Amino acid sequence: MKIAVTGKGGVGKTTLCALLARELASQGKRVLAIDADPNANLGEALGYDEETSGRIEPLIEKKVLVEERTGTKPGSMGGYFVLNPKVDDLVERFSVGIQGLRLIVTGELKEALGGCYCPENALLRSFLRHLMVERDEWVILDMEAGFEHLTRGTAESVGTLLIVVEPGQRAMNTAGKIASLAKQLHIRKVGYVINKVHSEGQEKRVADKLGNDAIWATIPFDFLALEADLSGSSPYDQCPEMLEKIRGLVRRLLSDAEE
Repeated sequence: MKIAVTGKGGVGKTTLCALLARELASQGKRVLAIDADPNANLGEALGYDEETSGRIEPLIEKKVLVEERTGTKPGSMGGYFVLNPKVDDLVERFSVGIQGLRLIVTGELKEALGGCYCPENALLRSFLRHLMVERDEWVILDMEAGFEHLTRGTAESVGTLLIVVEPGQRAMNTAGKIASLAKQLHIRKVGYVINKVHSEGQEKRVADKLGNDAIWATIPFDFLALEADLSGSSPYDQCPEMLEKIRGLVRRLLSDAEE
């Protein structure tokens, strides 16, 4: 199953991705976690120690690779380059093993003046297409808000889109816009995960706005998650209450995958 996770910045989507990926891996599933957020920190949330093991270089920063696969130097726009470069070996070459799963950091798409395409984007889009369409493991994609990383073809291969939302008008408005875009891209299953909930009243207000049936999980605010972040620990190892809620969500996802 291919699961994309998005939402307004700061709502906790990276934490959700880490918990989902770790729990699926603990149940024996083959999991590939993809950090496509410009503020890449999924590795840390999974338990990767950057100070000891070094920074994971995003694919889009690998200039030699980009030029080798597209035939054009990074930073170039216009001209001729390979639009569908070879990417099927990148997971094996550049992913990092963490806690029984694999992680790869892609980096963000480059903004091109006047809508121009560039070799970095060609490589990244081809790679995401390969991940979402051709690979058969559980893929957890940590996205920025919006669908800049996904073309229509890759979006249609997303089995589930999880939109993380916290109690607050801005987060709810962003979530609603993302859900509308998901419908336009024909993503079949879309669910909201309410995070950082302090009370039942907050949960009800979010559910009333977004629709009760669309709420797939509710996760209470957890001070232990803050402590885990401060200490550089994975929330999977430090937040039992959050993990119990995630296990309920995973049961739903596993059931959907069997349909």
